[in-house]
Amino acid sequence: MSSILRTGLAGLVFIGVGSCGDEMVSRNSFESQYAVARNALEGGQYDRARRSYQKMLQQAGPLAPRLQLEYAHTELRAGNFEQAAKIASALAGSQTGLARSAALSVQGTAQHELGMKQLSEGNTAAGRQNLSAANAALEEVLKSNPDLDPLGAMAGRQAKISSRLKRL
Repeated sequence: MSSILRTGLAGLVFIGVGSCGDEMVSRNSFESQYAVARNALEGGQYDRARRSYQKMLQQAGPLAPRLQLEYAHTELRAGNFEQAAKIASALAGSQTGLARSAALSVQGTAQHELGMKQLSEGNTAAGRQNLSAANAALEEVLKSNPDLDPLGAMAGRQAKISSRLKRL
């Protein structure tokens, strides 16, 4: 899924920024900022990626939803599950179609990880709540856009969540 989102975002960046008619310097600046953020994310430099995405979001215009998705993904990969879920949930609430499903996949993954952490800490009520929300988010993604899960990893995660919920 990451490569699908990356390809889509790259295309949107070039189309969106290129069609604005801004000076070449502005386009290059945004493109280089995006490259810094993306490389930091892929390289595990989550603090740097976070700062870069936050800065870019201030000037993102119509690209804001895509950048918010990558920002949520940064928080997810950094282990900031609560923040990732919050960002992705807000984004999912404002989107439709494929964009909503992409946000729900990050939200569901973050809530799954957060719920498992809460359960391991003995916080059963919060863990159950997050697992239930994760289950619902991933079920919607798999129903609405099964092509986002070509290898079945999301379906596997959703099955694990469902199984865990039955045992709680």
